[in-house]
Amino acid sequence: MSDELDTRQDAEPIKDPGLPEHLYRPQDVDESQARRTERQIAWMFRIAALLLLGFCFGYFLIDKDETFLGWSAQNFTFGMTLGGALLLMGVGIIQWAKKLMGDHEMVEMRHPSASSAEDRAAVLQDINDGVKESGFGRRPMIRNSLLGAMGALGLPAIVLLRDLGPLPHGQRDTVWKKGMRLVNDVTGTPIKPSDMQVGQLVNGEPAIVYEVDADGERVLHGTELLQAKSKAAIIVVRMRPEDITPSKGRENWGIDGILCYSKICTHVGCPISLWEQQTHHLLCPCHQSTFDLADNGKVVFGPAHRPLPQLPLGLDDEGYLIAMSDFPEIVAPSYPELARDQKKLDNKA
Repeated sequence: MSDELDTRQDAEPIKDPGLPEHLYRPQDVDESQARRTERQIAWMFRIAALLLLGFCFGYFLIDKDETFLGWSAQNFTFGMTLGGALLLMGVGIIQWAKKLMGDHEMVEMRHPSASSAEDRAAVLQDINDGVKESGFGRRPMIRNSLLGAMGALGLPAIVLLRDLGPLPHGQRDTVWKKGMRLVNDVTGTPIKPSDMQVGQLVNGEPAIVYEVDADGERVLHGTELLQAKSKAAIIVVRMRPEDITPSKGRENWGIDGILCYSKICTHVGCPISLWEQQTHHLLCPCHQSTFDLADNGKVVFGPAHRPLPQLPLGLDDEGYLIAMSDFPEIVAPSYPELARDQKKLDNKA
């Protein structure tokens, strides 16, 4: 049996296994046909590049809240342009391989797992031959249009990276202003001091979210509303007044032991509300930054370098908690320019 296996392994492959006669493609025998195919493929790549540009135009020109047939018009545009571009690039590459690259049968012998130096050299030679047969150097129209389409493929990536969130520059202010009520972010009900017990934490937000533009106050809706609420998110805590050590100028920022801080961690901007009642510490779930809310929100542990911004509180005529101003500190994760901007803000104050 062993001799029979060795004989089978040493046997040469069948010279004619019954394959039909090789049929040449029209592009192999007719140069005009090859040129026509080359132009078709090049146009696929060019249209793909235009669709990728359309993706970017759609991002800037179509409103986020606009709809089309019940769908988000912007998302519909993103899907059609990016999907169409990838489809055309894929079809173009397949057509290039099927109609213009080398077309001939090959026989590959089985070989041991570890290739010899001669085999590795042969593989490199085959790769070089494949590059020559692909016509990558001889067909600049396809090559250049493909490279252009692939270069344009990076544009949507740049646009989407920009869409991860607002840039930190110019983002100092939130929608909080004097007289704006604090409400529970789940029920939307205003908060009175009598509603809170010592040791309690409430996640809150502003009662009405609007901005001041050239025409006066404008109520926000849609994406703008969500962005404004996320930046203005707060936590309201109550502790014994004797446990609080306010810094100079902040003696009247609380109401009967009730203090309000930003919900955005000053490290990388994670939402933070893990509350330790006994220690008055607030922990960030992302990187374990810990803030002492009884001591002006200062950092006591972790990678954060700035205290949590504190919102000064007051009461309106009906006894509900209100903001007395916007946050005096910048509400944002840390970035290199933040220390400089905060210093300018402190000097201005």
